[in-house]
Amino acid sequence: MLSIIQTALLLGCIYSLVALALFLSYRILDIADLTTDGCFVLGMAVSVSTAAAGHPFLGIVLGMLAGGCAGFVTAFLQTRMGVPSILAGIVTNTGLYTINLMAMGWSSNVSLLKQETIFTIFRETGIGGSWYQIILAGIVAAVCMLAMRWFLTTRLGLSIRATGDNRDMVSASSINPRFTITVGLIIANCLTGLSGAIAGQMQKSADINAGTSIVVIGLACLIIGETVIQGRKSIGRNILACLVGNVIYRLIYAIVLQTRIIPIECLKLMTAVIVALAIAAPSLKQSLSDYNRERREA
Repeated sequence: MLSIIQTALLLGCIYSLVALALFLSYRILDIADLTTDGCFVLGMAVSVSTAAAGHPFLGIVLGMLAGGCAGFVTAFLQTRMGVPSILAGIVTNTGLYTINLMAMGWSSNVSLLKQETIFTIFRETGIGGSWYQIILAGIVAAVCMLAMRWFLTTRLGLSIRATGDNRDMVSASSINPRFTITVGLIIANCLTGLSGAIAGQMQKSADINAGTSIVVIGLACLIIGETVIQGRKSIGRNILACLVGNVIYRLIYAIVLQTRIIPIECLKLMTAVIVALAIAAPSLKQSLSDYNRERREA
């Protein structure tokens, strides 16, 4: 049971950055950014390839920056070229497949067998014992969440929030929505690239298909967290929901893998069911509430 909890916490911390990115793009800016899948692999590919060359810390930084570049391309297509947001993400995501192969030396996967990673370096410090991976991933996740909470209270952050609420009003207030959208998507994809970079060094490999369905799972985790964390909605609560939802999702997944309640061949179907239920949960909850109210009134 301890190994299941450790796995859920580790993966929850790493992939919470994807949910945090989707919170910024989907919840704040109200943009369906489909760059996420390819951007996650981009961060992973750059990080692992750089670590294989002997620079694990530089790999994390470059993976994050590469994700930001992908976000800029999506924002440019949307704000300057007039491409709808969903199509802009699809176009960028399609192009990233070739970029990701290029970053991995035209190979579909890259391994770090005996090379150092940020996790092996941190392990040598002796901090945390068997929990060293969780501690390192948790520190990164906490710093990113606190930074996001602070950023969204700054003048630029408030402008980005206003852009998502009412773009026409922002334009009338002498704020350039093209700029705020570009900054928002760059930051969101930096977080996605950072998540991929850390995940790649954690599992010591990068695979061209590692980002499949990341955007859907990340959105589902965000909704799971928002459903679990009740009370008055606020930026702090929503940011915390990114972590809580991911830990819950990964805990369910780890329990299924360990106990073999569901055959391995059915994991994709199970994932689809969990994601569908998570996304539909707010609507189902509202429908049940309306039904109970109608029964009381009758």
